[in-house]
Amino acid sequence: MKKVLNYLLVFLPWLLSGLLFRVDNDFYSKLSTPSFALNGKALAVSWLILYILIATSIYIVRNKSDILKNKDYLYVLLTNYLSNQLFLYGFFSLKSPFMGFILTTITFVSTIFLFIETRKVDKRASYFIVPYLLFSVYAFIVALSVYIMNF
Repeated sequence: MKKVLNYLLVFLPWLLSGLLFRVDNDFYSKLSTPSFALNGKALAVSWLILYILIATSIYIVRNKSDILKNKDYLYVLLTNYLSNQLFLYGFFSLKSPFMGFILTTITFVSTIFLFIETRKVDKRASYFIVPYLLFSVYAFIVALSVYIMNF
């Protein structure tokens, strides 16, 4: 039971932005989007799976080392977390494709570093970051496309 609670303490913060900031479907429907952009339901399922994988990676790292003492990992993780969580606010609350693109770029770049720093601590934990890294590339391309198409 203790392991489940510890895992939930790592997982639940990743769901925070979805509770704090709402997706404005009216705003999004008025934007030009690329043909390869996923619909809302597919995105929601994708992010849920990714958050489970990210939390699993963090949980493994946390059990293997003291995250607070590993400053490189901690800073990259916090940068990634904040940029990821602020996306809904920047894009939907501010109604800014530019801010969405900037936050997606920060998330993408910090995901690269998160993979690297995770791999230094535990190779197995880094494998859980790979889908997030691949999805971050996709999200970067979509965000750039949305920004350009609505500039």
